[in-house]
Amino acid sequence: MKAYTDYLWFNTKERQEIINITPQVEAAVRKSGIKEGLCLVNAMHITSSVFINDDESGLHQDFANWVEKLAPYGKDKYKHNLTGEDNADAHLKRTIMGREVVVAVTGGKLDFGPWEQIFYGEFDGRRKKRVLVKIIGE
Repeated sequence: MKAYTDYLWFNTKERQEIINITPQVEAAVRKSGIKEGLCLVNAMHITSSVFINDDESGLHQDFANWVEKLAPYGKDKYKHNLTGEDNADAHLKRTIMGREVVVAVTGGKLDFGPWEQIFYGEFDGRRKKRVLVKIIGE
């Protein structure tokens, strides 16, 4: 079995953004040379997320609205923010949206269902963060 590791780096302009990272992950799969296996994509920061869904802007706005209702931004709302931070909501949003995804690699390509794409969700941006891409297989 072979393993390949790559890192994607992000520094978003906005506090919250959703970015389609499918092309970068597909490039990593091609570079790996792995034809059959698994691809793990993991947000390596506790205020960002990786998830799979449809690449449709209305849906992305729905996600943003939904997580904001569940974990609204506000310094005075959370005990975590008493430590001097203001990002407790981002930690909660990350938990809701997920830490990582695993996608099968078949014939050297990501084996998606219809409309599936991989997204990086940023909830406390404007600083450098990374995503791990780990591909294992033959």
